[in-house]
Amino acid sequence: MYWPVPASWTPHDEAELVAGWRLWLELSDRAWPTAAWDGTPAGAVAQLRELLAACDEIETAYRAAAREPSPGFLSLTQGLAVTAGSAISLWFDDVDPLDGERAALLHDDLVRFAEQAEQVLTLLAVNGGWARLDEVRRRPA
Repeated sequence: MYWPVPASWTPHDEAELVAGWRLWLELSDRAWPTAAWDGTPAGAVAQLRELLAACDEIETAYRAAAREPSPGFLSLTQGLAVTAGSAISLWFDDVDPLDGERAALLHDDLVRFAEQAEQVLTLLAVNGGWARLDEVRRRPA
């Protein structure tokens, strides 16, 4: 399942800017499995589960800090949850090593989330004022 990313986002207050910054930091670091991945589908989506927990904490803190939470920002975190949730629900309990066919299916599910995460990262960076930092993050080593 895919949730469309808004075409634009403007932080309405300090609380939303801080929440956007925190979301950008989390997405920058957790969109793909790390080198510590155990090679199972469950291990691959475990990192997505951790990311969703961080997104939930960011959204909760934002709702508490904002006078009037912005539907635009909330759609970013909720869209990530919907997109990641479909991959998590398919793979969370699959602890068998991957074969070629299942690896391709898992990759497709992770790509759907990663593409959405990249769109959200770009939106946050451009409109949050840290586009230059985002360019450095994307630069090859």
